[in-house]
Amino acid sequence: MVKKLKAMAAKKSTSGASLFDSALAGSVKESAKEIWLAGMGAFAKAQAEGKQVFEALVKEGSSLQKKTQGVAEEKFSEVTSKMTSMADEVTAKANQHWDKLENIFEERTAKALKKLGVPTSKDVQALMDRVDALSAQVAGRAKASAKAATAKTAAKRAPAKTAAKRAPRKTAA
Repeated sequence: MVKKLKAMAAKKSTSGASLFDSALAGSVKESAKEIWLAGMGAFAKAQAEGKQVFEALVKEGSSLQKKTQGVAEEKFSEVTSKMTSMADEVTAKANQHWDKLENIFEERTAKALKKLGVPTSKDVQALMDRVDALSAQVAGRAKASAKAATAKTAAKRAPAKTAAKRAPRKTAA
């Protein structure tokens, strides 16, 4: 088409303006007709094959959607597992720091209480055990002394009866 226009332009310079206008108009008319016919052919082809093309495009779109959805789910599960592991690591580190902080607090509190002379729970338990042992000893000694006192009073009563019986014998002689 470009060649035709150039050829017509060359003729115009030789033959005059009216010849160029009619040749140019004819060329434009013929090009427009060819474009029209090409469009009609494309339209007819689209109508004939349109349903098949449409169905093929739907199938391709569906398979593409399944593939992308599968890939997206894989990536999502990867990200989820990574985030879970990161959260577990952060939790473990935080627990370690809390444990250290708790130990430091307990140590400092124990030092402060020791400086103030406050006994520890171990000291109190040891004292309680000692008091229980001493109480048992005192109870044992109290029972022993009670038995000894009972034996002494019983021993004192028995000779007094014999002395009382002997005394009348002295008077009879």
